[in-house]
Amino acid sequence: MANDTPGAGFSLKDQLFNRDRVEYLASLFHHADCQFERTAFVRATMKGLTDLELKQRIVHIASTLERFVADDYKLAAKQIVDMLPPPLDPTKTDDDFGDFIFAPLGEFVVRNGLEKRHLKLSLRTLKALTQRFSMEDAIRAFINRYPAETMSELQKWALDSHYHVRRLASEGTRPLLPWSKRLEIETTAAMPILDQLHSDPTRLVTRSVANHLNDIAKSDPAAVLAALNRWKRQGDQAEEELRWMSKHALRTLVKQGNPKALKLLGFRSNPAIEVSEFSMARQAVKPGEAIEFAFVLQAQRDEALMIDYVIDFVKANGKRSSKVHKLKQVEVSRGSTTELQKRHVLRANATTYTLYPGTHHVTLQINGKAFGRESFELL
Repeated sequence: MANDTPGAGFSLKDQLFNRDRVEYLASLFHHADCQFERTAFVRATMKGLTDLELKQRIVHIASTLERFVADDYKLAAKQIVDMLPPPLDPTKTDDDFGDFIFAPLGEFVVRNGLEKRHLKLSLRTLKALTQRFSMEDAIRAFINRYPAETMSELQKWALDSHYHVRRLASEGTRPLLPWSKRLEIETTAAMPILDQLHSDPTRLVTRSVANHLNDIAKSDPAAVLAALNRWKRQGDQAEEELRWMSKHALRTLVKQGNPKALKLLGFRSNPAIEVSEFSMARQAVKPGEAIEFAFVLQAQRDEALMIDYVIDFVKANGKRSSKVHKLKQVEVSRGSTTELQKRHVLRANATTYTLYPGTHHVTLQINGKAFGRESFELL
């Protein structure tokens, strides 16, 4: 998991897991049970905490907590549930992710409650926890160990009144959830859950469904296209929201120029356009500088266009790796001429790629189809 974000001196791990947050966690336990050794817990937790990365801090806090709660898992699980603050505001619909300090409690459940005899209790505990902070990482251990039982429970959670519980049914079962362990179930195993959740009224839930579909699309495009077409026919979700979900779910397939995905979004895979005067403003740039290019579009009929550009970055071994960037979506009329230009900064300290010198290529991609290529030299 990324620990820092752009900006001098900013540390995400220090913002999320620090003495203040540890003291808050300790105070919750102490308030629920005055026997909880609040000061000792804080002291033990802070020892070595700042030397650890973000996910290591989660494990460290969980392992430390084991020394301060009951040895009996059933009693410890009750202590955890009893100390929880009120659930996140159920009236919100988005951007309400809770407090990261509760993530170690999910790790505690995985470390101590993964035996079959504890399964029902552990799932109930995770259900309570996810209403304060998403347990999407912790639930995956139970899916892998007890797939049938856990997926059956998640199917019920998809009907829960609290949208954070419903979201977990989708987010926790994503095939490619970032920074989490891979699932051992079939890629499309959660499709019945998504069938239920696609009509959810809460954007936080439908965003998870769309991201889930995008994960599936990387290995099974047909299943994703079939689901979106099925939901469109059913009409259970508002047309505008389903259109947003479809666009979000198909972003990988669109970048690949998948004609069926483009068609579903209303774009022809063979647009009747001509591209001319495609040129680079500079033939050589340095890291930190920008490439600039321009081109002219002429439409031979009314068209909806999704305009991207693909940069072929030189890798350390001299080969190239393509990265698709969004430029613009536009509707053009027959006979019209449109001039477009773009400035793209090649950031020297980017977190998603490393710049290497050599000849790079820029390709225009419109509705998934290539319309010319130009090159520049990165010095």
